[in-house]
Amino acid sequence: MSSILKISEAAAIALHTMVLLSANGSSLSSTRKIANILEVSEHHLAKVLQRLVRAGLIRSIRGPKGGFVLAREAAGILLLDIYEAIDGPLEPDNCLLAKPYCLGSFCLLGDLLVSVNHQVQSYFRNNRLSDLTKSMGDINATA
Repeated sequence: MSSILKISEAAAIALHTMVLLSANGSSLSSTRKIANILEVSEHHLAKVLQRLVRAGLIRSIRGPKGGFVLAREAAGILLLDIYEAIDGPLEPDNCLLAKPYCLGSFCLLGDLLVSVNHQVQSYFRNNRLSDLTKSMGDINATA
C-alpha cells in the first residue's frame, strides 16, 4: 500500500525504537530484542542506533547484559529531535518534482503540499516522545 507521507525507513525505525525504549523505562534493550519486535534488520537498526547515540538521545551500555536506554527524559525529547538525528533538518519541499515544473508561479496541487508539510513540521515540533509512549507497553513483556 502506498503512502502519501514519506518518511525514510531509518527515521521510521528511529521513531519506533525511541518509543520502545521510552516505554521500557530504565531497563536496557538489546539490538536483537528491538529488531525482533520491530521486525527490522539488526544491521540497519544498529546504524540507526549509532546515530541516536551520536545525537545524545540514547546511551549504549556495552557487555553481555548491555543494551540501549534513553539518555534523557522522554518528555524532553521532541519528535523533531529524533527525525533530525536521522535525516537531518526537516526542510519540506513544496514541489513533487526535483526540478519544479511550475517554476514557482503556481502549483498544480494548489496549497496542498505547503499545508501537509506545515502539518508534519508542526506535529514533530509540538509532540514529545512521552506523548507517543503512553500507548506502548513494556517491551520486556513483548519479547
